[in-house]
Amino acid sequence: MLTMHVLVTGGCGFIGSALVRHLVRNTDWTVVNVDCLTYAGHVESLEEVATHPRHLLIQKHISDREAMDAAFAKYQPAAVMHLAAESHVDRSLTGPAEFINTNIVGTYTLLEAARTHYGKLAASDKAKFRFLHVSTDEVFGALGATGQFTEETRYDPHSPYSASKASADHLARAWNHSYGLPVLVTNCSNNYGPFQFPEKLIPVVIRKALAEEPIPVYARGENVRDWLHVHDHVSALLRVLETGVIGETYAIGGRAEVRNIDLVHVICKVLDELRPRPQGGRHADLITFVTDRPGHDFRYAIDCSKIERELGWKQSVTFEQGMRATVEWYLGNQAWVNAVLK
Repeated sequence: MLTMHVLVTGGCGFIGSALVRHLVRNTDWTVVNVDCLTYAGHVESLEEVATHPRHLLIQKHISDREAMDAAFAKYQPAAVMHLAAESHVDRSLTGPAEFINTNIVGTYTLLEAARTHYGKLAASDKAKFRFLHVSTDEVFGALGATGQFTEETRYDPHSPYSASKASADHLARAWNHSYGLPVLVTNCSNNYGPFQFPEKLIPVVIRKALAEEPIPVYARGENVRDWLHVHDHVSALLRVLETGVIGETYAIGGRAEVRNIDLVHVICKVLDELRPRPQGGRHADLITFVTDRPGHDFRYAIDCSKIERELGWKQSVTFEQGMRATVEWYLGNQAWVNAVLK
C-alpha cells in the first residue's frame, strides 16, 4: 500500500495516538483520525503531528452513522484501523452502558458504514481495502497457572468490558462471513508505554510514588499479565494490515508474563534510582494492598507464534528496556500527565 487514506478510530487514545504518530512519521499515508475525545482521548498526545497536513481529526462518536458515512464519502479510505473503545475494566463495572454503546453499537455502526463504502468501490479498490478490528485478550477469560491464549481459544469474557469487546469481535467476523467485508482481527495483551492515561496500573504506580502516596495493589498482587510495549503493538498492527490474510485472527503478545506485585517492584526500583524519595527509603515501602476488584481474572498470557511464523513479526522491546523507558518518559512528561488529568 503506497499513498492512501487510512481511517483510524480512537486515534487520540493511548494505542491509537501511538499508531497515528507512527503513520505520520513513517509512511506517506493520510490519517483520518475519528475520535470523540472522551476522558481518555487527548489531542495533547498528538502534539507533534496535530497540525501535520496528513493528519485530519474528526471529533465524532463512531456510533454516529451520519458522521461515519460522511467521513467515508469525503476521504475514501483504503483501510480502516478500528481502535476506538471504552477499555477500563473498573469503569465497566460501575458504568457498563457506555461500553455497550461504544464497543458494540459503535462497532456495528462503523462496520455498516464501511460495508456501504466498500460496496461502491471499483473492483481494483475492493481488492486493496481492509478493515482491521483491534481487540483484547480479555475476551478469552482467565488462565490458571499454565497455558496460553491462542487464536483458537474459546471466548469466555468475565467483565462488561471484555463482554462488549467479545461482542464486537463476533460482529466483525460476521460482517466478513456474511457480507464479504475484508476484515482482519487482532487480540493483544496488556499494553504499556508513553502517553497511557494515568488511571492505568503503570502510570498510577508512578504517579502515586512521586506524590509519596500509598501505591494500591489489588489483593496480594498475584495476578499475572503479559506486557506488550505499545510501539511493538503498533508495528504488529501494520504488519497485519499489510500482509495478514482476510478473515484471519492474529494474537499479539509481549512474551513478558509478570505478576502485578513484581511489576510494581520493578517500577519502584527504577524510581529509586532515577527519582529517590525526598526523605529516604524505598518507593516499594509505599505499596498498599487493597480489596480485590470483582471477578478479577487471575492470569492472561498470549501465544503469538502465529503472527511470528506467518507474518514474520516479533517484539523489539524487552520488558526491562520498555519499563525503564516508560518510567523515564513519565518523569520527563509530568506536564502532559497534569494536563490530561484536568
